[in-house]
Amino acid sequence: MEITEVRISLRENEGKRLKAYSTVTFDNSFVVRNIKVIEGNNGLFVAMPARKMKQFCPRCGKKVDVGSQYCNHCGVQLPPPPRDLGENRHATHQDLAHPINQEFRDYLQSKVLDAYHGEKNAPKPEPAKESEEETTEA
Repeated sequence: MEITEVRISLRENEGKRLKAYSTVTFDNSFVVRNIKVIEGNNGLFVAMPARKMKQFCPRCGKKVDVGSQYCNHCGVQLPPPPRDLGENRHATHQDLAHPINQEFRDYLQSKVLDAYHGEKNAPKPEPAKESEEETTEA
């Protein structure tokens, strides 16, 4: 699978870990939005789009975020999160799309980070100056 386009939207928040959002097109046929470029403890990395995991309220049956202490709908205190969350029992988010092997993960990350560095280092266009027109009084 080939990455045919990477678009970067820089974030201007100094001191924040989120540096940019990216939209990646695969084989001119499939788009994944909201891929994040984040400054981690060991440098920049790419985080795939994710959603908050949900659990059901035992009283009203509505979906609530995993880790919530109370139901947003009926107010009952919720039990601790289920223990069947796989390897990461403290997970609160789940990737919507992700690479399934390290080779493609590395390829995706390098393409996104290359585009990020290119966008960050690109010369910024200067704002257009208003033309000063001389007015002649008649």
